[in-house]
Amino acid sequence: MQTYDIAIIGGGIAGLSLAYFLGADRSVVVLEREESLGYHSTGRSAAEFVLRYNSPEVCKLAAISRDFFDHPPAGFSDVPLLSPRGGLMIANVEKRERFEAHFAAEQMKTDGLQRLSVDEAVTMMPILDPAYVADAYYDPEFWDIEVECLLQGYGKGVRRAGVEIRQKAGVNAARDDGRHWRIDTEIGSVAARIVVNATGGWVDPTARLFGLAPLGIIPHRRTAILVDLPDGVDARTMPEINELDDEFYIKPDAGRLLVSPADETPCEPGDVQPEELDVAWAVHHLETSTTMDVRRVAKSWAGMRSFAPDRLPVVGFAKDHARFFWLAGQGGYGILSSPALGALAAALLTASEAPEDFARAGLAPTTFSPQRF
Repeated sequence: MQTYDIAIIGGGIAGLSLAYFLGADRSVVVLEREESLGYHSTGRSAAEFVLRYNSPEVCKLAAISRDFFDHPPAGFSDVPLLSPRGGLMIANVEKRERFEAHFAAEQMKTDGLQRLSVDEAVTMMPILDPAYVADAYYDPEFWDIEVECLLQGYGKGVRRAGVEIRQKAGVNAARDDGRHWRIDTEIGSVAARIVVNATGGWVDPTARLFGLAPLGIIPHRRTAILVDLPDGVDARTMPEINELDDEFYIKPDAGRLLVSPADETPCEPGDVQPEELDVAWAVHHLETSTTMDVRRVAKSWAGMRSFAPDRLPVVGFAKDHARFFWLAGQGGYGILSSPALGALAAALLTASEAPEDFARAGLAPTTFSPQRF
């Protein structure tokens, strides 16, 4: 049985980014239950990078991660990790008063927002229905994340550092012999001094498997569809559309439109599939806010967004075991925050100082500790 310093359970963006920032400082194995890495939440992301609109803590994580996305290490990716997209925030006439309050609050945080007339919004996004849109503003600070390039970059770096990645290696059993965790997987057994729980929607069941108490981290289903654009409409220069109350969002994706009803339905962890009702809501929102008539849904899918009770990530050693580490509860922000959380988790695991960017952002690493529960 091979022995490692650290076994990371989960080969999604959380586990791979941690392994990347650990580098060669420790002997590490990544155990992924699926045949491919990033199969569940990572591979089904809307791939959006924003600096605003999330909780203050998540916004700070995005700000910390920004430099990595803009200036990744040499050889990390052959293409930029972020592509400018821009975003339109829209509201219908019933929400005009709240839109004014929202816009005023956001203007106090940044001077980059551009208030638009309805005609200006329709010029920017020709499919918008002027009968629906009563108010709009443009935010240039929306980007598309090249998720596959990011995941591959982490993977290449991990392998160069000598980290072993075992796929189709779901954990069947685990026991603590006092010095190491003995972990039985579907393709054999390993031992590790420290275990990292980075299993996304499965983090609570994984904790139970290791004999620890769950933290109440619940996966939620999020649905998306792809539809074809009308003839002559070019998606390349179109911004993303976000509805004021997050009832839906629409963004160009590979020459089509991605539409989500922004659902967050608690679900059991698994290979989640879209529900017909949620697909219908996505179509409804698209047809209500635009002039499009959807005759065919080209593709539909669902993914998991996992939240702790306070909706903040969980990063740190467990209260009930000194060699069990949580890297969990990233919600829908695991990709955009992966440089920050991966570096923080690596520092905590190796008893190193937290990255300086956390102090500059005014974000205490203990904010995300499991000790808060």
